[in-house]
Amino acid sequence: MKKLFLVVFVILSLTVIGNERIRVGATPVPHAEILEFVKESFEERGYTLDIIVFNDYVLPNIALSSGDLHANYFQHVPYLETFTEQRGISNLVNAGAIHVEPMGFYLKKAFEDLSAGDTIAIPNDPTNGGRALLLLHNNGLIVLRDAERLDPTVRDITGNPLGLRFNEVDAGFIPRVFKDDPKVAGAVINTNYALTIGLNALEDAEFVEGAESPYANVIAVRNEDIEKQWIRDLLEVLRSDEVREFIISRYGGAVVPTF
Repeated sequence: MKKLFLVVFVILSLTVIGNERIRVGATPVPHAEILEFVKESFEERGYTLDIIVFNDYVLPNIALSSGDLHANYFQHVPYLETFTEQRGISNLVNAGAIHVEPMGFYLKKAFEDLSAGDTIAIPNDPTNGGRALLLLHNNGLIVLRDAERLDPTVRDITGNPLGLRFNEVDAGFIPRVFKDDPKVAGAVINTNYALTIGLNALEDAEFVEGAESPYANVIAVRNEDIEKQWIRDLLEVLRSDEVREFIISRYGGAVVPTF
């Protein structure tokens, strides 16, 4: 009887271990969609994948740091480093890069019709705001004091030949502002948010970041989990040939695999 109990206990223990529930936070497009694509493959390895969708860039890191998530997938390394430094968070690390979303500059009018006083919406967080300003600098719309820095602000603009105004907005709200605010002539939009309103960076943007962009989107985890088997398995399914083909065909070049 004791042997039978021991066998049952071992089987139940293996079942629990083999069905580990992993909670991953992600923004809707393309991150949550990519996770949905690999969900079955990941769960075939003995896990249950819960995809928690966020519509901002703040809560996913807070939830991960506090232990409400096992991982998140929505950000690039410059944002992760800046956010954690500002918030005093020391337990989050980059587990691996998956793709790049080239940020684009979109206009409601013809480029040659831009005029003094036109308002351009840009992200209000330090990393993506700086990224947007660098994009505008690299394409001649503004001049920055130091174009080597990854975190310039509007205070670093030393030249503005068109007299553009800048409206700093939460990145997740920029598509709505761009569409609905008649005062906004243009916007620099993160590709994942641009996709939510049907904008493709390669087709609809006036210009986009080049291949030299350092802003690859990564899987972030807590320090304590970086060597665990589940993160190895998750990265392996995310970096498969099937995922590469899915990203290329689904997003038409607006999202570029890094593997």
